[in-house]
Amino acid sequence: MVRTLPERASVVVIGGGIVGVSTAFHLAEAGVRDVLLIERDSLGAGSTSKAAGGVRASFSTLANIALGARSLRTWRTFADRPGGQIDLEQVGYLFLLSTEDDLRGFSEAVAVQADFALESRIIDPAEVLRLNPLVVTDGLVGAAYSPGDGYCTPEAAVAGYATAARRHGARLVTGVCASSIEKSGDEIVGVHTSAGFVRTDTVICCAGAWSRSVGEMAGTALPVTPVRRQIAVTEPVSVLPERFPMTLDYSSTFYFHREGPGLLFGMSPDEEPGFHTRTDDRWLSGLAEAVSVRAPALADVGIAHTWAGLYEVTPDHDALIGEVAGVSRFLYACGFSGHGFLMGPAVGEVVRDLYLRRQPFVDVSAMSTDRFVAGATRSELHII
Repeated sequence: MVRTLPERASVVVIGGGIVGVSTAFHLAEAGVRDVLLIERDSLGAGSTSKAAGGVRASFSTLANIALGARSLRTWRTFADRPGGQIDLEQVGYLFLLSTEDDLRGFSEAVAVQADFALESRIIDPAEVLRLNPLVVTDGLVGAAYSPGDGYCTPEAAVAGYATAARRHGARLVTGVCASSIEKSGDEIVGVHTSAGFVRTDTVICCAGAWSRSVGEMAGTALPVTPVRRQIAVTEPVSVLPERFPMTLDYSSTFYFHREGPGLLFGMSPDEEPGFHTRTDDRWLSGLAEAVSVRAPALADVGIAHTWAGLYEVTPDHDALIGEVAGVSRFLYACGFSGHGFLMGPAVGEVVRDLYLRRQPFVDVSAMSTDRFVAGATRSELHII
């Protein structure tokens, strides 16, 4: 049998979604030799290819804003580095707010975002209507608008990073899954896979919704739970404005953006945790109700197709980024709770610097799994 994996690697990245391929690219570009990424399916086949594609810096904590803003800069120049066309539509993000508490929370977040020279601002319902005439503003107390945000094509982004990573010498192998991590005491010595054993002293977990099991292989807890999220794409819609922001109704979690001649609809209803990704119609009644309230002109639009993907949710809905102290060397970047795609470029930079024992451009120490032991959970707004 022809061996598909090298006998040795300086680092093994587990997971070929946006975070994994970005990490492989940044490591290889920095001169790290023998970078190996393994993916059980095709690259991006997990949560990344099922994402809505939104990219933004409109968060409420310093680290998340920094990760989002840094990634936005990469999305805007992606064609130059790493290379490839991602169909970026920089139309902005528009969060519709129905309560004074939500308005207060977003106002505080916008004030923090100003420190990063972002153009986010709180607007009134009249300006909402100018930005997106599909929205009915009844009951709105205001909105948060971030003109620099937008959306792009996840599969294209994965392909761009993968091509560039290989160009710099990284090896990305699909159809191979990790079965266990071998250790000698607290030292990692290799990874057992479906294609054989690879000797390495470093493993980086970028396995998304499957990260808990990878953590268990290394003897560490990564509190990541898979939760299904469904998306619908409509038939062509004749009443669409030529250009309008990615629009999110914060109270109902209903969101939509233009998708060719139609729309992409999404929502975050309560779901039982698990790895089920079959689509069903149960969520569509809640979606229809939200549409009828906030964008009734779209109420009779036909659904062309639907799909489902997995959010990788942590107990406080914030990411896990860091290195395990008791296992040398096991690093992780997972649990993004719906924000992994948009943060992928910056997270790859951060993981590269953690691996090289350099100070990343943003302090991610609060994103360590240690926060759950210490009880110091984070306070990001639970934004879809």
